Amino acid sequence: DASGYYALQWAVLNNRVAAAQYILEHGGDVNAVDHTGQTALHWSSVRGHIQVAELLLKEGAKVDAADLYGYQATHVAAQYGQTAFIYHIVAKWNADPDVPDNDGRSPLHWAAYKGFADSIRLLLYLDAHRARQDKEGCTPLHWAAIRGNLEACTVLVQAGKKDDLMVKDKTGLTPAQLAADKNHRQVAFFLDNARRVHDSGCNGNPTFAKLSKVGLAPLLWCIAVVLLATYIHSVIAGQYNMSMTPAFGLFAWSGVFVATAGLVMFYKCSRKDPGYISANTRDSHNQRDDEPLLKMELDNPALLTGNWSQLCITCKVSGTLLHYTVMN
Repeated sequence: DASGYYALQWAVLNNRVAAAQYILEHGGDVNAVDHTGQTALHWSSVRGHIQVAELLLKEGAKVDAADLYGYQATHVAAQYGQTAFIYHIVAKWNADPDVPDNDGRSPLHWAAYKGFADSIRLLLYLDAHRARQDKEGCTPLHWAAIRGNLEACTVLVQAGKKDDLMVKDKTGLTPAQLAADKNHRQVAFFLDNARRVHDSGCNGNPTFAKLSKVGLAPLLWCIAVVLLATYIHSVIAGQYNMSMTPAFGLFAWSGVFVATAGLVMFYKCSRKDPGYISANTRDSHNQRDDEPLLKMELDNPALLTGNWSQLCITCKVSGTLLHYTVMN
């Protein structure tokens, strides 16, 4: 038209599947770009029309097509909070959920900036890099703080660590400082409090924080030894049990034997290396296919039904109420 847009783009924007199919059957170019470099797939991601996007992709639309700003369909979907659309093109068409645009911003940056918490949860579940810095040195947490999006900040902090709270942009400001500078007092207070909790540990209790750094296994082992010694001294060798029957003695000392064996096994287990999973380098080409713990359940029922709030962004599973109770 006069503005440089194609009929196919208008058809997919309004989810006119029949019209889009008619245009494609009569010579329409599925990858035609307008003056901004956007294709029809970009337009379908604005409103999250999965049905018409599926038609485009089956007809050969490039899932990684980028416009003049480097935006792919995943960027546009994140900008408009189309979480289901992101999930569909990532799970079925292998779209990259962590690709940066020309300014170094990933879909997670845009979801955080716009405050779409469900999109943030899904992108983190898909292993998007939460600490990626754009050309301005801003992480997704910076952009969420700039806009004062408390829920977005909460999700990012829950998924992150202390270092994420201390990252500075090119102006030398942390997310908390940016929030305070923009007069988002509630967000600034939340981020400052999160940093203090990380500093002190154990929900702000410095005493328990010091104990947790030393390790609680030796303390538990010593308590068990003291209890076992007390049992032997007071129950077995006590003045009231000097004339115990052989059956009672056998039963009592068998308990001591089991407890001693348990202490030995506890010591051996606590000294063993539990192993580790190699850090994800975010390079899908180098990730081995035989590492089941690194594979995400993209066919999980919670994802298929759009229950994004059930996604646990810390352990990358679909969590139930019991799961979150144990985790917290």
